[in-house]
Amino acid sequence: MNRPQVQIRPRQRPPLDILFLGGCGEIGMNLTLYGHASSWVAIDCGMALRQDLPGTPVQMPDIAPLVKEGITPDALVITHGHEDHIGAITWLWPHWGCAIWATPLVAAMLRYRFSERGLSTHAIKTFQPGEAFEAGEFTLRSLPVTHSIPESCALLLTTPAHRVLHTGDWKIDPAPLLGPASSEEAFRALAPISLVVGDSTNAMEPGHSISEAVVAETLKNTIAQCKGRVVVSCFASNLARIHATAQAAQACGRRIAIAGRAMQRMIQIARVLGYLTDFPTPVPMKDIGYLPKEEVLVLATGSQGEPQAAVARMAQQRHRDLDLEPGDSVIFSSKIIPGNEEAIGTVCKALRLRDINVLDEQHIPTLHASGHPAQDELHTFYTWVEPQHLLPVHGTLEHQQAHLTLANAMEIQGEHCPVDGEWLQWNGQHIQLHKTLTLTPRLMEQQQAHRQGVRRRTRHALTVIVPLRSDLNGWQRVGRTVIDPPPGIELDEDGVLDWLDDRLADATERDIDDLRHRLLHALKHWLFDNGVTVGFVHLDLFDVTHA
Repeated sequence: MNRPQVQIRPRQRPPLDILFLGGCGEIGMNLTLYGHASSWVAIDCGMALRQDLPGTPVQMPDIAPLVKEGITPDALVITHGHEDHIGAITWLWPHWGCAIWATPLVAAMLRYRFSERGLSTHAIKTFQPGEAFEAGEFTLRSLPVTHSIPESCALLLTTPAHRVLHTGDWKIDPAPLLGPASSEEAFRALAPISLVVGDSTNAMEPGHSISEAVVAETLKNTIAQCKGRVVVSCFASNLARIHATAQAAQACGRRIAIAGRAMQRMIQIARVLGYLTDFPTPVPMKDIGYLPKEEVLVLATGSQGEPQAAVARMAQQRHRDLDLEPGDSVIFSSKIIPGNEEAIGTVCKALRLRDINVLDEQHIPTLHASGHPAQDELHTFYTWVEPQHLLPVHGTLEHQQAHLTLANAMEIQGEHCPVDGEWLQWNGQHIQLHKTLTLTPRLMEQQQAHRQGVRRRTRHALTVIVPLRSDLNGWQRVGRTVIDPPPGIELDEDGVLDWLDDRLADATERDIDDLRHRLLHALKHWLFDNGVTVGFVHLDLFDVTHA
């Protein structure tokens, strides 16, 4: 008797949903969602400055279609602390209320912003680069990568059916100034990877990106040749560049001052977490005029020509503390983001009309190093992780196409350049378009964004951010405590720190939220007793015991 034949079909894996709401076909405003078994995680939540539009409005991702689709992420995971990856969080996260996973540096940045805007910081959770954690149906493993800000990470997303590598922003730098170099061994251990969702920003650039160590040497040599005051402008979050500029200032016998609140805060937070430990004590901007010109170096915001940033105000002679003069120099240690050419050109023209020297990477190419991989780095990285398929993101269509061309030449499959709004599905072998969501540009004037993001009351608010460590003896303050009083308020910071240490020594609370509640109440009374009048007090405690 013939036995019936049984045909065993391979079990079909449930698809992995990949939804792009920002960062595809454009530079900035990064937001990607991954879905599996009705569980979703969001990766990054950034903003973009639209220098191509009047008034330079802020653009944020449109998350309204998620409501219609019934999508709420179980977690928001941050790869690093640049504005195009975190700048929209305080606006969009309140719609989700999910856990926020970030490294200690980014978590501190977010705690500061949340406290400033009156948002609870309880949802912010920390992971160390290299650690793994779970969110919904996903296991996420962070992998340290070199970028222009410490604690940058790629993310390996794992479900029972899929392994996908989301690279974030990265480069291969043999001599990074802050943080470790990317580990070839760690990435080779992942191979082969079925799908890489990868950074395309510099895919059109041949060769290898410049090391930050080269930029540091160029800054020192360039500043040494300047005669008058020197202003160096870079991104406030580019801690490697800030570190290099400070070192160059010291080598050239110049005192350093900080122009721009964003940069001041970033330096404060970095020092709390053990970065920039040898950063010199800045000279207050209001005192900079008392120093000889050849002893002055100002680190300033405004490298992209932002109209209200420090450099633009200096160019228009609107800065209250510094009036640049002929023979002074302004160094732009940054790359022009596409769309910002006109704004930067306007600032540079105004400076040159007053005989102020303007230097940038067009004059001295090594004044800036990109934080993104050029073609040789992409090739090297893909020999490490051996991807079978590529989805190119983080760049214009031209960047994405160049990325695909390079990958295809390495026999890596890939033919689709995703755009914002596309909902793709990955079945382990192929990418399919599930649907395209209609996205409406979410533009907000910068002044309006400031009013909505920072409530009126915070103009009169005191912000105190305290890193703590716990042991059997209780709580102890560690690192640098950030104390940010409102304008015009004189505060004895040493007195506040002594008061905090005394209260912590007597603390019996084991839960940090209970401790915060008691200290906040007591701090308000202490301020009143010491004649300090502020409208509101934001006190944020965060535990670095396992950091």
